[in-house]
Amino acid sequence: MLDDFFTRAMVAGIGVALVAGPLGCFIIWRRMAYFGDTIAHSALLGVALALLLDTHVMLGVFAVSVAVALALLGLQRFGALSSDTLLGILSHSALALGLVVVALMTWIRVDLMAYLFGDILAVSKLDIALIYAGGVAVMAGLAVIWRPLLAATASPDLAHAEGLGPERANLAFMLLIAAVIAITIKIVGILLITALLIIPAATARRFCVTPETMAVTASLCGVVAVIAGLFGSLKLDTPSGPSIVAAAMAVFLLSLVVSVLVSRGANASSRW
Repeated sequence: MLDDFFTRAMVAGIGVALVAGPLGCFIIWRRMAYFGDTIAHSALLGVALALLLDTHVMLGVFAVSVAVALALLGLQRFGALSSDTLLGILSHSALALGLVVVALMTWIRVDLMAYLFGDILAVSKLDIALIYAGGVAVMAGLAVIWRPLLAATASPDLAHAEGLGPERANLAFMLLIAAVIAITIKIVGILLITALLIIPAATARRFCVTPETMAVTASLCGVVAVIAGLFGSLKLDTPSGPSIVAAAMAVFLLSLVVSVLVSRGANASSRW
C-alpha cells in the first residue's frame, strides 16, 4: 500500500493535519501566531545543526525549537522588551544564523528549497512512522494539559486560583508546538508550517461553539486541505507544500462565503 510515493504523501499529510488542528486552535485562541512563526523559522538552525552533527533532522529541529521557546520565556521575565519585539529578534536571528551555518558547511549539499517549502512527495515509510508516533505522543500530551491550558487561555488568574498550574501548561504547550514543527518540517517546510497550524483552525472557528468541536473540525479542515492540495499539485504540476496551504486558504475563503450566506439567510428569516 505504501509503495507508491503519492500514497505515502497522502498518509503523511493526513497524519500531520490531524495533529496540527487542535494545537492550531490554541494558537488562535491565545493569539500566538507570531510565536508559531518564530519557532518555525528557528527550525532551519535545527536542520543545519542536525546535518553538522550527523543526527536526525527532527531531533535537531525539536532541540532548537525548545531552546528558542525557553529563551523567549527567559527574556520575557526581564520585561525590558515587549513579547512581539522579542519574537521578531529571535525569529529573524535564528533564521539568519541557520542560513549562515548552512552556507559554511560547504562539504554538505543542502536542498534549502525542500526544507523551506517542504517535499512531502519524498517522505519514506520511516518518516510516516515518526509522524504518527510523534503525533500520538503530542495528542496524548495535549489531552493531559487540555483542562489547565484551556483555563489559562480563558483566564490565567482563575487558573491560578484553581491551582491548575498555568505556567506548567504553557511550557508544555510550547514543547508540543516544537514537536509538531519537528515532525511537519518535511511536509510543508519551514515557511509554511505556521499556515497549516493556523488556517484550518481559523476556518473551524466560524462553525463551532465548543473547544472540542473546534479542535476536531480544524483537523478535518486540515485533512481536506491536504487531500485537495496533493491532488491539485498532481494535476497542475505545482509544488506540493504550497499547494496544500493554498488549498487550506481556499477552504477558509469558502467558509467565509458560507458564513455570509447563512448569516443573510438567518437575517431574512427573522424579518419574516
